[in-house]
Amino acid sequence: MFEVLEKSSGLPIKSVSEDKQGGLWFVINNLGVDCWRNGALKEYRKDEGIADPYVQSVLADRTGNVWVGTTERGLFQLRGDSFTNVQSWPSISVVHEDRKGLLWFGTGAGLECSDSRRFSRTNGLCADAVQSLADDATGNLWIGTSGGLNVLQGARLGAFHKANGLPSDDISFLYADDENVLWVGTPNGLARFDGAKWTHYSTEDGLISNHLSYLTEDAEHYLWIGSNAGLMRINKKELNDFARGVRKSVACRPYGVADGLPISQCSAGSQPAACVGRDGTLWFPTIKGVASVHPRDIHPNTNQPPVRIQSVKVQGRLQNTNSLRAAPLVAVTIPPNEEGLEIEYTSLNLAAPERARFRYRMPLAGHEKPWLEAGNVRILNFPRFPPGKYRFEVTACNEDGVWNETGTSLAVTVLPPFWRTPWFITVTALCLLGIIVGSVHYVSTQRLQRQVAVLRQQEALEKERARIARDLHDQLGANLTQVALLSEMVETDKQLPEEVEGHARQISSTALETTRALDEIVWTVNPSNDTLDGLVNYLCKYAQDYFALAGLRYRLEVPSELPAMPISPELRHNVFLAAKEAVNNVVKHAEASAAWLRLRLEPDQFALEIEDNGRGLEPGHEKKRRSGLGNMRKRMEDVGGSFEVTKGPEGGSLVRLIAPLRVTPGAKTSSSARPAF
Repeated sequence: MFEVLEKSSGLPIKSVSEDKQGGLWFVINNLGVDCWRNGALKEYRKDEGIADPYVQSVLADRTGNVWVGTTERGLFQLRGDSFTNVQSWPSISVVHEDRKGLLWFGTGAGLECSDSRRFSRTNGLCADAVQSLADDATGNLWIGTSGGLNVLQGARLGAFHKANGLPSDDISFLYADDENVLWVGTPNGLARFDGAKWTHYSTEDGLISNHLSYLTEDAEHYLWIGSNAGLMRINKKELNDFARGVRKSVACRPYGVADGLPISQCSAGSQPAACVGRDGTLWFPTIKGVASVHPRDIHPNTNQPPVRIQSVKVQGRLQNTNSLRAAPLVAVTIPPNEEGLEIEYTSLNLAAPERARFRYRMPLAGHEKPWLEAGNVRILNFPRFPPGKYRFEVTACNEDGVWNETGTSLAVTVLPPFWRTPWFITVTALCLLGIIVGSVHYVSTQRLQRQVAVLRQQEALEKERARIARDLHDQLGANLTQVALLSEMVETDKQLPEEVEGHARQISSTALETTRALDEIVWTVNPSNDTLDGLVNYLCKYAQDYFALAGLRYRLEVPSELPAMPISPELRHNVFLAAKEAVNNVVKHAEASAAWLRLRLEPDQFALEIEDNGRGLEPGHEKKRRSGLGNMRKRMEDVGGSFEVTKGPEGGSLVRLIAPLRVTPGAKTSSSARPAF
């Protein structure tokens, strides 16, 4: 495709220019200037007037003059068959002819013009070292220096720097096209300026290198850019579309040794560099010769390159590998909690495999995702994916930017851990729902139970109040009524002293009985007596007083220490009344001379025994109910206890009252002195 001018092969060429007769002039670094014309080479060295071999640039202007800039001796002009030194400006690396025919010379000490104007840092240049020049259709002269970009508009100098949008302040080349767009080359990429907006292009956008050296445009509006990595051919329309935001990248066709270039590294630091001949041939300086190509000789590769996935690794383990004859991979499954998916792919482009470019994407199944540029990278590593089904898609283009529209794909299934599986989520949701329902039920039940407890407490309170009222009515009311009647009888029988004395004794006895009944009621109501010790003490005192009053011998057999065990008011009341009934029966019906009261304490219950030595139980006592035994039995059953009445060892009766008891571990005990015979 590319051809190397034979006489320049292997030589470091810096600048190329064509004169009006079709002669090709090129500068050889550290040697001189050569002219190739009609198949013959003419060399210009010291004998031909080039007194300085450190030649940097050559320009054949539109009038037919040839100008040569050198490092040490300044500017030379071709006159006849030899060159003449016409100026001694230092280090002339740029020779430029503007649209008006004025010549501009970029030197290491500033800018010189053929009309004798001079510019340097002292009058507005960004730097003294001028490295590139270009003029646009409006008559502005753009000046690239080592310290920024200047623009000469009439007599006024403007300046642009990196802060204004330049990729770098070190300007390599300038080119103003027919659309009045300025293209700026730097060691940090390409810049485009349309008068209002700067656009930056770099390797991330499709270039093969950011270190650029020169630029020229062919008749088909392709830009040819020289770099340290080879020549680039880019459609200017794609660059403009990128600047407008229509494209995300540009298709760059790189050229190197495989295409006929003597070397991939293009020359830099001189202007003019590349040139377009009158017949459309493009001439490019390289560090090993002058290379040329005609656009009509460029035949793009229109074949879409096949794309193939080579191998897939999950957490470093090879899942499958494609050979050229094997069936392509279609799917891979990643187990739960495994990371690191590596996919290797390739493009089967035998013509230029190293120039293939790839795009890829990894959307969730059923979703779209933009393509990502991968350049020439052929292995992709992905971190952990969320569980789901993905489709990895990859496509490639050949060296001329022709993309495979179909590409290839790989289905990737990432399995969730068990706690993210549908069945686990369903079970967890049901359990959570059950917990919520159970909690609501428990709270509601507890609320209802509290309400029931309050109602029961209120009911118990009402029952207790009714019982107290009944006791007051039955005992105190009857006694007070009797006292009132006896008092009336005293009034009636006041003339009979003996009757009055009898009535007084009876009133005294009734009052004493009323006092005991009131004391009993108060004791029953007082909640501080709701203990086993309180019950036993009061019962012993009652039995002691009652037996003593009846003239009976008695014996109390009670443990010296009793646990301060709380008991319910209902249990205390019913046990006391049942024991009281038993004591009353001994006094009133047993005809006994002695009685015993015993307390037997067990871990879960206690038993009260009231025994006498009287006449014992009558035959058929259960049916007669004269002694209130049925009432005693019912009272004990109401509190969960039991009642027994049997014949005692002394021949009398033995009443046993058994009540439930729950002793709290570590409960305090109290001691009481029990009276005996």
